[in-house]
Amino acid sequence: MSEQQLPVWADPSVSPADLDAQGVSRRGLLRRAGLFGAAFTLGSAAVPAAAAGQRLGGDDPRLAYLVGDHHVHTVYSHDAKYTFSQLAAAGAKYGLDWMVFTEHSNVGHAQYGASLEHQEILRARAENPRQLIFQGLEWYIPAAEHCTVFSSPGPHEVDLLTRFEREYDGKLLAYDKGGPADADTARNEAHAVKAIQWLAEQRRTGYVDDVLVLANHPLRLGIDSPHEMRNWRDAAPEIMIGMEGAPGAQGAALPGRGSTSIRGEYENKPSAQSWPGYPAGAYLTYGGFDWATATVGGLWDSLLAEGRLFSITTNSDAHRVVFDTWKNGDWLPGQNFDNTGRLPDPVNTDSPQPGSDFWPGQFSRTHVGVTRYGYRAVMAGLRAGRVWLDHGHLLDGLDVRLKRDRDAGRGVTLGGRLRVRKGERITLNVTVTTASRPNSQGILPEPAHVDVIRGAVRGPVTDRDAWKAPDTKVVRTEDVSGRKGTYTLRIPLTAGDESFYVRLRGSDGNRNGAGYLGATIDPHGPIPHEPGNGDPWADTWFYSNPVFVDVVGA
Repeated sequence: MSEQQLPVWADPSVSPADLDAQGVSRRGLLRRAGLFGAAFTLGSAAVPAAAAGQRLGGDDPRLAYLVGDHHVHTVYSHDAKYTFSQLAAAGAKYGLDWMVFTEHSNVGHAQYGASLEHQEILRARAENPRQLIFQGLEWYIPAAEHCTVFSSPGPHEVDLLTRFEREYDGKLLAYDKGGPADADTARNEAHAVKAIQWLAEQRRTGYVDDVLVLANHPLRLGIDSPHEMRNWRDAAPEIMIGMEGAPGAQGAALPGRGSTSIRGEYENKPSAQSWPGYPAGAYLTYGGFDWATATVGGLWDSLLAEGRLFSITTNSDAHRVVFDTWKNGDWLPGQNFDNTGRLPDPVNTDSPQPGSDFWPGQFSRTHVGVTRYGYRAVMAGLRAGRVWLDHGHLLDGLDVRLKRDRDAGRGVTLGGRLRVRKGERITLNVTVTTASRPNSQGILPEPAHVDVIRGAVRGPVTDRDAWKAPDTKVVRTEDVSGRKGTYTLRIPLTAGDESFYVRLRGSDGNRNGAGYLGATIDPHGPIPHEPGNGDPWADTWFYSNPVFVDVVGA
């Protein structure tokens, strides 16, 4: 791999005149973070977690946010259609700094496809050192749905994936045949936990520098039960770090695509394989977000209320882009996916083809806070929970800092922990940078409100299938309609008797209503759309990871 270079928007040798409006905006954010040029190349030191935990308050480093997508499929997946180069070019076009290619597991991929794609990735890294390209796998979890698995670049990255695929993939092991009705479901669930522990061991021993796992579209089929998600997290919380807060396939319900279509392709009903404790409403998306994330006081909050970080992301899950003109190429005689590991290259038909997805970075974006540019920095930022996400390019920037009123430092940011005394006054500083240019739909998006969501931290649950956090609610809404550029909201909070967390959410204000658990908890949250009438560009949201507040006494 050739030496990495800064992206053009972060490279001081590139003139501002050569940047588009988005690049200029991102450069401004980088300068305000004090990380421009050499400072971004070398990084800055963070306060060690152990040291930060010994005193009140906290002082996290200033961050730049890199934009990425951890769930992308190419011709090396049996159900996709685009070449690796098509998708890498699309990611660059829509401003992605990092991408993870996550092909579906199967015999052809394990035998041929993973190594073939790896050669393309190595070439792409050498030819475009300004883009961070990870190789990953979409893991069929034994007894459950799918996960993104990816590692940092290194001599064993492809070997790690193929070994993992052969030993632990539910599809290759035929663990997906019986579902929860299978008498060996306990075995299947245990194998999933063992798989995550195996990945943790590869990192611990230095076989790979780093590896991460994220659950994909967790409530699409309702087969990822709450206790399974807790078991995965607890098996290795430094490896299994979170889930998709919003799935791909966001174009599935564009008008004209079909009268029954739902954003995210969440068009399922409970089945024999589904966990029976999920309500019927769990199988829908809300403002394009998975029910587990979109429900204030719901499953995500029940995980956070244990006082442990569990991150959310969003991504394209690119297979087939809405209204594009490409179709799969034809196989040569005797060829199939099992004996080649890849599909034939696509062919342009010049007429619209079926699809549900957007190009990587076109609609869904995951923003990861880093102190320097690089592969390990992205993975470290994800692990630390320095993450926020948006749809439709709703915001250019979001910086969140929670600090004690008596402290002069920067405070702590997303994914962090602020240590305070009971009754102390603290301030949540939310710096918003609005969109600097129209998105690919020609819309200049504008946020209408910013919601502050607060939940009590009660520690580990007794019932590991609990999916409610009854003390979590929207505690404040800031009307930001008409505000432009960069501005800071200063929101006063008070530490009570118990520890808590706060997280943020906001939208363009076009579509909202009472949240799933009622208006007293969430008066204007995301709501489902009518089947077939879910234009994603007209209903865009942003979400942030939480900041935790540890209350230590009087």
